[in-house]
Amino acid sequence: MTTTVHIGCGAGFANDRPDAALALANDLAARDGRRFLFFELLAERTLAESQLRRLNDAQSGYALRLFDFLEPVLETCLDAGIPIITNGGAANPVAAARRLRQRLDAKRHAAARIACVLGDDLLDAGIELQRWLPASLDGEVVSVNVYSGADGITEALDQGADIVLCGRVADPSLAVGPLRHAFGWSADDWQRIAQATAVGHLLECCTQVSGGYFAHPGVKDVPDLANVGCPIATVAADGRVVIGKAAGTGGCVTERTVKEQLLYEVHDPAAYLTPDVVMDLSQVRVRQVAIDQVEVSGVQGKPRPTQLKGLIGLRGKWFAEAEISYAGPGAAARAALARDILLQRCARLAPRLTPWIDVIGVASLFNDAAGQWLQQRLAQASDCQDARLRISFLDHDKALLERLLLDAESLYTNGPAGGGGVRRHIGESLATASFLIERTAVQQRLEWF
Repeated sequence: MTTTVHIGCGAGFANDRPDAALALANDLAARDGRRFLFFELLAERTLAESQLRRLNDAQSGYALRLFDFLEPVLETCLDAGIPIITNGGAANPVAAARRLRQRLDAKRHAAARIACVLGDDLLDAGIELQRWLPASLDGEVVSVNVYSGADGITEALDQGADIVLCGRVADPSLAVGPLRHAFGWSADDWQRIAQATAVGHLLECCTQVSGGYFAHPGVKDVPDLANVGCPIATVAADGRVVIGKAAGTGGCVTERTVKEQLLYEVHDPAAYLTPDVVMDLSQVRVRQVAIDQVEVSGVQGKPRPTQLKGLIGLRGKWFAEAEISYAGPGAAARAALARDILLQRCARLAPRLTPWIDVIGVASLFNDAAGQWLQQRLAQASDCQDARLRISFLDHDKALLERLLLDAESLYTNGPAGGGGVRRHIGESLATASFLIERTAVQQRLEWF
C-alpha cells in the first residue's frame, strides 16, 4: 500500500523556465515512494490563443513550449517511473500526443503509454450550447471549453499512463488526479479531495510558493532567486501535507510563502470552488517543520459544485499600441504636450474611439481610462527626465488603427521636441467570457497513443 507520495510542479504558466524542472525531476527520481511531476501551462487567454493556432493548423494548438518542458525531463521521469501530467495539451492534446509518440518511438521508450484527457472542448463534443452560453457575445466564438476535474487524470493513471496530456482541466486537478490514483481516494471523500486540492493550489503556480512571487527586497528577502527551485509536496496516506522544494536550488519555502500562495486568487477562503470539491481554507494551520519544509493542515472539504465554469474565446477586435520617449529637462512636460496632441488628433480622425494613454515613469500601472491619475501626476512630475508615452486602442477596424499608429509616429517631426524610440504594434485581440454549465452535460473521455 502506498504510504507516501511526492508530487512536484515544473511550470506555473506557459512561458515559465523549462530548465528549472530538470532539478525537480532529478530530486523526485532520488526519492522513495510514489512520485509524480506536473506542468501547469494553461491560462484563459492562452487557451483561446491555442484555439486560433489550431484553426490555422490542425497539427498545432497545444502549448507552444510544451516540448521545451517535456524534453529535458522525459528520460529521467520515464526511467524512474515518474508519471508526467500536464494541461499543455491546451486546444489540441491529440496533436501533442502524436508528436510525443513519434519522439518516444524514436528513442528507447516506445512502450511508454500516453493518455489524452478529452471532453473539455465543447465545440468538439457536439453539445447543444445555446442554452448555456450568454445571449449576446461581442465577437466571433473560436473556443468553448469547460474547467473539468480530476476524474480523467485518475482514470488514465489507473490504467497505466506514463504521460497524461490534458486540455482545460482545473489547475489543482493536476495534483488531485495523481493523489486519488496513488492512495485510492474516492472522488466523494471530500476531506481527502480538499487536501489534495490544497496541494494542487499551492503547487500550481510553481515557484511562487518557493519564493518567486513572494520576493520583496528589504521586506521579504529570498536567497538565490535567480535559481529559485520548483516546489514538491510530500503527502501521506492520512492526508498530512508538507511543502518543500527541489534540493540544491534557490528560493525558500516558509510559513509566509505558503500563506501567500494559499490565498492567491482565492475570492472566498471558506468556499473555494473547484470541479473536484468546494475547499474551505478558513481553518488552515501552517507550521514550519524544517528548513524549506512547511506542514499544511486543517483544510476542510464540502461536496463539489453541481455546475462547472465554462470559458468562451472571442475574436474580432484588434489591439494597437505605439510608444515614444522623451528624456532630459522638461521630459514630462513634453510628454504631456504629446498626450494632448494625440487626444486632439484622435478626436478628429476617430471620434468614436477613446484611446488609453500612459506616461511610463509618471503614471502607468495606476492610471485610469479617463487619464485623471495621469493628469494629476503630470502636474507633480516637473523633475522627471525620463518619460515614455504609450497610446493604445481596441477596435474592430484594423485599417483605422493602423492609421492612428502612423499618426502617433508622426510626433517625430511634428513635435514636441526630442521624441525618439517609436515602437508600433498591432495584433489580434482575444477576449474571453465565462458561463456555467451543468456537470452532467460534460463527459470526459480518454484517448490512448
